[in-house]
Amino acid sequence: MLRLIVTFRLVVETAILIGFASHGFSSSLFAADAPLSVGAAETDITPPQGFPIAGYYHERLAEGTIDPLKAKAIVFRQGDRAAAMVVCDLTGIARDLCEEVRKRASEKTGIPASAIAISATHSHTAPDYSKHLYQFLQGDRSPVGKVDPAAPPYAQSLIDGIVQAIVDADQRRAVSKLSAGSVLQTTPVSFNRRFVMRDGSVQTWQSLSNPNVVRAAGPIDPEIGFVSILDADGKPRSVLSNFALHLDTVGGLRWSGDYPYFIEQTLRKQFGPQLVSIFGTGCCGDINHSDPTRTERNRTDMIGNSIGATLESGLPQGRPLANPMLQTRSLTVPLPLQDPSPEQIERARQLLHLIRDGGKVDFLDQVTAYKTLMLTQFRPATRNSDDAALIGWGLSHTWSGIGDALPVDVQTITLGDEVAIVFLPGEVFVDLGLAIKRGSPFRTTLVIELSNCVETVYIPTRAATAGGSYEVTNSTLLPGGGEMLVEAALTLLRESAQAVSAR
Repeated sequence: MLRLIVTFRLVVETAILIGFASHGFSSSLFAADAPLSVGAAETDITPPQGFPIAGYYHERLAEGTIDPLKAKAIVFRQGDRAAAMVVCDLTGIARDLCEEVRKRASEKTGIPASAIAISATHSHTAPDYSKHLYQFLQGDRSPVGKVDPAAPPYAQSLIDGIVQAIVDADQRRAVSKLSAGSVLQTTPVSFNRRFVMRDGSVQTWQSLSNPNVVRAAGPIDPEIGFVSILDADGKPRSVLSNFALHLDTVGGLRWSGDYPYFIEQTLRKQFGPQLVSIFGTGCCGDINHSDPTRTERNRTDMIGNSIGATLESGLPQGRPLANPMLQTRSLTVPLPLQDPSPEQIERARQLLHLIRDGGKVDFLDQVTAYKTLMLTQFRPATRNSDDAALIGWGLSHTWSGIGDALPVDVQTITLGDEVAIVFLPGEVFVDLGLAIKRGSPFRTTLVIELSNCVETVYIPTRAATAGGSYEVTNSTLLPGGGEMLVEAALTLLRESAQAVSAR
């Protein structure tokens, strides 16, 4: 066991050195006195009735809509620098979707593809689009090449909707003043969902009424970070907010953007229906809305209205950005993948065939089997085209046969010496987001997970990996991947801070 741990550590540390040495940041030239122009826009990406809903390990077909799903974008331009971010009411961003949207949005706007960040809110009442997208974007490619006209049509409208949000935001730009800050959510709506047990194990989804529970296995992050885009009268016309809480509060068979919809409605009551409310999900891989001291769960409207009210109270205390020097940076980090054995791969195939034929298996065995066949798609030696029939999300043209590591993006957008927005892949544990905030030289730091790829699935800390349970089972990475992301993010933030100081 000790030899295995040492091997993992050497693999991860070697990957860090390779990644940092061979992938630099991207940053364009800057006109020092150029004004900052900012635009925001939203588009509707709601699928049709009958399309599959994502979020769980069984098929659910949508029977209607509670509230529409949106893609919401912000575009920044200053001098010859430009950056865009778009947040989508999706469970995750498949790498193929990221590549295609970046390519098309860059062609339409001139914004470099490397300066476009695409994030998901992680709503569990959003479309299970991955397999449809995989069928739509055909052939081995980078970026995607041929399009299959016989594939289900939603993939095309999804891509078009996200791209259009970026294009509209760019066209609606105006010279803008911004303010930023953070406020604490004091009404309890978020809870760490992992628990240390008396036998030394870690278990997910427990209640404190269980006598075998010792304590929560980790913290929460109560901070709501925000950036307001103001009109000439100082009134917000768009608000970007960031909070660490899993979006799985609705359930059922109807489309919904989950609690961020109620944040939006709260802000629109105060500032008008034209306001664009953009919510970026914080690092919440181990955080949900289930209070372990109570049997009943908080409702979606209660959660969103409470966060919205807290945010509304904090906006007037935002600090104006006096010198919002725009910078964009990115770093490619090769996150080492697990390497399942031939026996594990064969076992996974047996279990998923059994499930497909109506059989029942243990939930964690199903999670393990699914993840194992995802991993076979990434590794040339184990890739088997027949496995694609057994999985949906996780299929990838971009990363098919990529090798023993996923080359994920860590991105930053910074504004002067006050604001940083960090974009991380996957479902990131809260401790990792807190580590970035603690080390950031920017007063307001928003850390947005599920950006640019979802194929890592969960990204736990090293310590959490030792504890095991659901989230660790449902990660495709070797231990240490999360710490690599923290190091990459802080590298980029320090580079940006130094550039501001040297100006």
